Amino acid sequence: MKKFRSIITTLSLSLFSIATVSGQEDFTKYVDPTIGNVSQLLVPTFPTFSLPNQMIRMFPIKPDYIADQVTAWPFQVETHRTAGILRMKVSTGEITPETWRKKMTIDHDLEIVRPWHYSTYLVDDDITVSFAPAKKCAIYKIDFPASEKKNILVEGTSAMKSEALGGNAFSMIERYTYTTRGIARETRTMSAFCYGEATDVNGNPLTELQINPSKGRMSITLTGNAPKTALIKYAISYISIDQAKKNFKAEVANTSFESTVAAGKKAWDKAINQIEVSGGTEAQKRSFYTSLYRTYERMIDINENGQYYSGYDGKVHQSNRPFFVDDWIWDTYLAKHPLNSILNPQMQSDILNSYVQMYEQSGWMPTFPETLGNSMCMNSYHSSSLFIDAYRKGISGFDMDKAYEGVKKNLTEATMLPWRQGTPKVKMDDFYHEKGYLPALRPGETETEPMVDNFEKRQSVAVTLGMSFDAWTFAQLAKEMGNQDDYQKYSAAANNYKNLWHPELRLFMPKDDQGKWIMINPKLDGCPGFRDYYDENNGWTYAWQVQQDVDGLITLLGGKKAAEERLDQLFREPLDVAKYKYLNDAPDATGQVGQYIMGNEPSFHIPYLYNYFGAPWKTQKRIRFLLDVWFKDNIFGIPGDEDGGGMSAFVVFSAMGFYPVTPGLPLYTIGSPLFEKTTINLPNKKQFTVIAKGASKENKYIQKASFNGKVIDSPFFTHKELMAGGTLELVMSNKPNKDWGKNAVPPMK
Repeated sequence: MKKFRSIITTLSLSLFSIATVSGQEDFTKYVDPTIGNVSQLLVPTFPTFSLPNQMIRMFPIKPDYIADQVTAWPFQVETHRTAGILRMKVSTGEITPETWRKKMTIDHDLEIVRPWHYSTYLVDDDITVSFAPAKKCAIYKIDFPASEKKNILVEGTSAMKSEALGGNAFSMIERYTYTTRGIARETRTMSAFCYGEATDVNGNPLTELQINPSKGRMSITLTGNAPKTALIKYAISYISIDQAKKNFKAEVANTSFESTVAAGKKAWDKAINQIEVSGGTEAQKRSFYTSLYRTYERMIDINENGQYYSGYDGKVHQSNRPFFVDDWIWDTYLAKHPLNSILNPQMQSDILNSYVQMYEQSGWMPTFPETLGNSMCMNSYHSSSLFIDAYRKGISGFDMDKAYEGVKKNLTEATMLPWRQGTPKVKMDDFYHEKGYLPALRPGETETEPMVDNFEKRQSVAVTLGMSFDAWTFAQLAKEMGNQDDYQKYSAAANNYKNLWHPELRLFMPKDDQGKWIMINPKLDGCPGFRDYYDENNGWTYAWQVQQDVDGLITLLGGKKAAEERLDQLFREPLDVAKYKYLNDAPDATGQVGQYIMGNEPSFHIPYLYNYFGAPWKTQKRIRFLLDVWFKDNIFGIPGDEDGGGMSAFVVFSAMGFYPVTPGLPLYTIGSPLFEKTTINLPNKKQFTVIAKGASKENKYIQKASFNGKVIDSPFFTHKELMAGGTLELVMSNKPNKDWGKNAVPPMK
């Protein structure tokens, strides 16, 4: 039993740490980072251990939850979804070449998996490894069995340098590289500096130890009478070893493992308990609060006490504001950034200020701003939507003139070819600006543009639709800034989506450079990932990619009733091919309901379009079905690639009962809440509450509604109304009221 005492003690501390300390329920108990750890097809959602939006992140390096062996534990995950750097192993006895290669076997049922506290027991080695994150620092606690030699091994790339600094201190410098894909290859390199110390549980320096640096590696061996429990306290800096030492002194030099766990728990208390729910099931609360936790994985603040290293110009900058990096706008502009604007508008201001700084430093407004610099991923330039959305929600604190300049430069001087953002435009871009669509190739036709990626292809329909949205967001920005010429020009360009509407097929279809239709099968052609014409999803998903002009889409579809019927068809239309074949060609397009794809971001707004088509009850039906079917509180509980908060933000909004269909319009549309009561504790000290008494799987239909006691017959309300505080009250039933909200018109367009 002795070898399990440390596990039991640690588990008791973890359980105690989530006990309620006041009358308010502590909702962090519902957060389970293992939810979604086994993917539908592509990338699992890893259990990330960090503080909200902070630099230090860790997850065990292994394929997914099911695997029972860990390759290593990184000191830092530098960019979302990478396997991390400075990877640690533990062992006893002599260090051999096999020791460095060995994987470590765990018991899943003996793990502690909380955002602020990780612990696992290695059943073959009788060692317990635990982790507690701070902001720029962290602590590993290793409980060894009795042994003459107890080893901590850290491995990096061949460029990694390590040094014993005397006594119990060490340093490491890791230099890591990212190379962009395709013809326009660009290699970026960045350094991570680590300073650390080995101590006992009381923080006293370990004296009976050997620190052995070698090329690409470092080992720490505890010898003789060294205690069985060791702490590896360390700090990471992107500036220097000296800065890492400062980070170390500020955060962990004089703290225990337990106090670091407690501080982490407190940070997550503030984030998670900002939203309080009652009603619903235990499983729904677990899915909801775990989704909320996921939205805090990114962006991350890499400012180190008044200065930060920028991968956008390779320089150190002085600043007293956070510098946020690591974002994938294609995934996050839809719901995650709008959620920030409700829960933490000051952070959203700092994020947009960071975007402006990245533009000033690199010359382009970023689209996938990672730690090392902008990554040229996906398509379109949706950063424009972040600025107009924030501006219209009253969020300031960044240079709007400079943001306007950067957004316009992206739209006028950069290429729109997928995975090439931030490089100068080519002839195909000039074609788009003149003709209003990106031309496609016919099946089997040879590519003529050298800048087109040989895997990502042209994505001609997806790009045309995406750039139409971006033109709309920029036009709206121009309107707010008083630039009438740009407003008129880009309002016209926002209608470019209409150039690819095929009235007989009632889908957006590709055209060649002569303006002639290319009659593909919009369900199946253009693979892999439909990228010749669409992107990750087929033509049935992209038929609804007109969030900026729903009225225009209604007109194309022949009116509200016809649009409603067409949307019904989306959820019922068959795949027309065996599911294994479909998913082999389009592994991103998981979570199918007919042709609807729950597992990929372009689908998020689609069920809410019934509210615009005069059938809100169908939004209520679809949203509850999608949440119930595809988002479970288990390891399979996410229907696609979560993408660092992108999909989770959809769950948070939808579970609360409303959603922002059009980023750039400060407007929400109502769905069907999971909970009987949801209260958002707003940063302005007010509360916004959604009451849906009796809400359940059956009672998902709204009979009537009121806002602050005033009866409403509309499934729309504004951001201003939300932030002013108040109560949206919904009367629920198990039968739809097909008249409620039927004739409602969005209050802004």
